[in-house]
Amino acid sequence: MESCKIISSSPIPKLRHPEFPTTTKHKSLKLNRKNYNIRRHRIITRASCSSGSDENGFSPSPSRVFREEEAIGAEYGEGFETFRPDGPLKVDVDFLNDRMQEGFLQRIRYAMKPDEAFGLIFSWDNVVADTRTLKLNAWDQLASEEGKNIPGGGTVEKSLLYASADHVLRKVLSWESEDNEVERLKSRLSELYFENLLKLKAPIEGVKEWLDAVSTARVPCAIVSSLDRRTLVEALKHLGLTKYFQAIVTEEDGMDSVAHRFLSAAVKLDRKPSKCVVFEDDPRGIVAAHNCTMMAVALIGVHPAYELVQADLAVGSFNELSVINLRRLFAHKGSTFMELQKQGTEKTPTKRKLTIDTIF
Repeated sequence: MESCKIISSSPIPKLRHPEFPTTTKHKSLKLNRKNYNIRRHRIITRASCSSGSDENGFSPSPSRVFREEEAIGAEYGEGFETFRPDGPLKVDVDFLNDRMQEGFLQRIRYAMKPDEAFGLIFSWDNVVADTRTLKLNAWDQLASEEGKNIPGGGTVEKSLLYASADHVLRKVLSWESEDNEVERLKSRLSELYFENLLKLKAPIEGVKEWLDAVSTARVPCAIVSSLDRRTLVEALKHLGLTKYFQAIVTEEDGMDSVAHRFLSAAVKLDRKPSKCVVFEDDPRGIVAAHNCTMMAVALIGVHPAYELVQADLAVGSFNELSVINLRRLFAHKGSTFMELQKQGTEKTPTKRKLTIDTIF
C-alpha cells in the first residue's frame, strides 16, 4: 500500500531576485504580506510516491489554477488596504495617482524620453503563455487516465476553462460526488497542468519580440498571475522571459481581485496607474484596467474582437505593435511638463465707427 507522510516545512525564504524587487521606493505603500507570512509556516502534505511534484515536493494547488473567475474589483475606484505604524491605510486609485507624482528631475527625463514614463502590465494567462491549451490538455489527460469522456460543446469547454475544478467534476461532468475522490482528481489535474507547464516550448507568438522592443526603449514591465511566485518564476525562466520583467505579482501578494493585482503591479513599477498600460485577452481584465484608470490593449484570440470593443486598442498579434503605439494611447492626455499653453488675451471693446449722425 502506498504510504503518505506529512512533513513540516521550515519558513520559506523570501525570493530575492534582482529583477523582481519586493520593495518599492514608496515606503508608505508597502503591500499587505499578511497572507504570505501565514503561508510560510504551512504544513505541506506530500505523497511519497507522487510523480507530478517537482524534486522538492511542490506542486501548484488546484485552487490556484482551476477555480472560479476572480472579481473584477475597483468598480468605484477602491483599492487594497496596507498597514502603517499609525494604523491601516486604504490605498485606492485616486490615492496612488495623487501620491505617485513624478519629481522635477523625473519630469525632465520623461520630457526627453517619454516612453520611460509608462509602465506595462502583462497578464500571464493567454497573453504571455497559452494557458488555455494547457488547461484543456490537462482535462483531456485526466479523462484518458480515468477512462472518462468529456462531451463536446462550447458550454462545457467554457466551464473547463473558467469554472472551479470542484464544480466541473461534480456538476458539469458528473464524474464523482465523494469528497475523497473529488480531491484526488483535483490533485491529479493540478499535477498534469504543472507537468504541461514545464513542457511549454515557447510563449505567445510575438510577445518576446515585443518585450525586446520595449526593453530597448527602457519601458518597465510587470507580470501578474494567480500562480504562486515560485511556479511563475520557474515558468518564466523556462521560456527565457525573466530578464524582461522588473516586477511580478503572484498569489503571495494577497490581492483579492484582478484590479488589485494591476494596482499592486503599478506600485512595484513605481508608476502611477494612469500611466500604465495593461495587456489582456479577457473582457473582465479590460474592465479592471479601466477601473484603475489604466489603458488596455486587448489581444484577440481566446475572445473574438467584438467582445473586446472596450479596449483602447485591439490587436491580433504582438507583431502589430510598435513603441509609438504607447504614445498614441496617451496622446489625448498631453503632458504636465513643458506643455504648450495658449496665451490668454484680454478682450477689448470694439471701436465705435464715427458717422455723420454721431458728429452732429
